[in-house]
Amino acid sequence: MKKFLALMMAIVLIVCCFASCGGNNTATDDKGGDTIRIGVFEPASGDSGAGGKKETLGMQYANSQVPTVDIGGKTYKVELVYADNGSDQAKAPAAAAELVNKNVSVVLGSYGSSVSIAASETFNNAGLAAIGVTCTNPNVTAGNSHYFRICFLDPFQGTVLANFAADVVKAKKAYCLGELGNDYDQGLVSFFKEAFEKKGGTVIADSFPTNNSDFTSYINKAKSEGCDVFFCPVSIAYATQIVAQAADLGVKFPILGSDTLDDNMVLDAAKGTDIKLYVSTFYAEGGNKEFDDGIKEYINTNADAKTANGGNDTISAVTAMGYDAYFVALEAIKAADSADAGAIKAAIPSVTYSGVSGDIAFDDIGDAKRDTAYIKTANTTDVTWEFVTQQTAA
Repeated sequence: MKKFLALMMAIVLIVCCFASCGGNNTATDDKGGDTIRIGVFEPASGDSGAGGKKETLGMQYANSQVPTVDIGGKTYKVELVYADNGSDQAKAPAAAAELVNKNVSVVLGSYGSSVSIAASETFNNAGLAAIGVTCTNPNVTAGNSHYFRICFLDPFQGTVLANFAADVVKAKKAYCLGELGNDYDQGLVSFFKEAFEKKGGTVIADSFPTNNSDFTSYINKAKSEGCDVFFCPVSIAYATQIVAQAADLGVKFPILGSDTLDDNMVLDAAKGTDIKLYVSTFYAEGGNKEFDDGIKEYINTNADAKTANGGNDTISAVTAMGYDAYFVALEAIKAADSADAGAIKAAIPSVTYSGVSGDIAFDDIGDAKRDTAYIKTANTTDVTWEFVTQQTAA
């Protein structure tokens, strides 16, 4: 009888263990309610910290608007759980593991392709889906079934920018500069070069070492080589230095940047200068009045939000994208009708959502079907971004 009772107790313990570890990604809060956690895998520090904060800001605003989701006829609180990847490939896996250990059901992020790629295996091993927001390098989603994204890709963005340089700027020779070893920078330089040369242009490309702070030799090389445009798809921290140093050197050619340069800090670096700065981006202020009015009110009535936004209420495209990503995650949770990470991952491919940045649907690889980018320019007097055109890759 003792052996029988011992056996029955062992079975009960095993069953309880499976019940607690079998993919139930809900938690009970201190008020006795149920909570589903969405992981926020973003840089809050490092070279891309400013962009990561703005992207996170969009998720936080969305969460403030819709803080709950219904699962199985029951309302669950949606909690955003944060992990700072430090803008660093070496730190990314640990940040990803932090979110796994916090029992999140799905992950949003990151701002930055390199950290997304570095964390991918950690999410995959945990059975988690990640929804990239503005990580544009093709390798984020290539060859896996767990990483998705809502932004356009770098082959498209590089072609858009090359077309703009050739067709609008009328450039014949382009200088391209990216950080050595940075997947995002080097990928965009390569895609730009390929598209620009197909247009009959000439490209000079260089790379700078990590933590470089003096870009005068590169800028002077572009001047001496007679380049018509300076393409630098770099981080915010590097972009601010390039813009400021280019202004000091009195350059006449336009500086052309990718989505990372669509940031208030880069805009501030151009303030009061004669720099012509153009950037490609995912959203332009004025594209959705309801969103614009709402996020500005949120920023202006929330000191932390205003600090995260760089001290003003200029709307960043990555904030709009973070906002849309949150609602895509909610649609996946509702489609799965579950907090289980595996069920949510299985539901994402069929999700469609009409966001402030446009209609979102996924292709067979897990990439968003996007066909248009916005081009904006810096008004260095009023210190605002001004819409220039919508540009396609065709």
